[in-house]
Amino acid sequence: MEQEVHELFERYEEFFKRSLADDFDKEEVSELYASEFIAATPAGVMAGKNDETLVQAMIQGYQNYREIGTRQMRKRDIRLSPIDDLHCVARVSWTATYSRDDLPETDIDFDVHYLVQVLNGTAKVFGWVSGDEQELLKKHGIV
Repeated sequence: MEQEVHELFERYEEFFKRSLADDFDKEEVSELYASEFIAATPAGVMAGKNDETLVQAMIQGYQNYREIGTRQMRKRDIRLSPIDDLHCVARVSWTATYSRDDLPETDIDFDVHYLVQVLNGTAKVFGWVSGDEQELLKKHGIV
């Protein structure tokens, strides 16, 4: 399981990098996420499907990231907590780099806990739990 999860987040990091460069591949979304997922943030809990709604939300999300000056997203560490032979929680530590004309280069570290399922040798995200992204961005003067 560990190898499959690490490979998933290698692909995830590369997908994020390309999407920040406005090279969004909607077919790749289906390879990263399960057919349905849950998400929990301070704004609440939501459930969704890996369909055109997710694709459009992600396209808008990456556009917003570019607008606020996101230049890079890189993972620093992955820690796994297995649940059973097919599922785990992957705590991924990220560093986001922001830069704009009115903002010096700023790095922000944060963690996201992903729920991951490995079926037939392929890991996919079926949920995540994250902190208050907007508050963190405000704290660092990004938004």
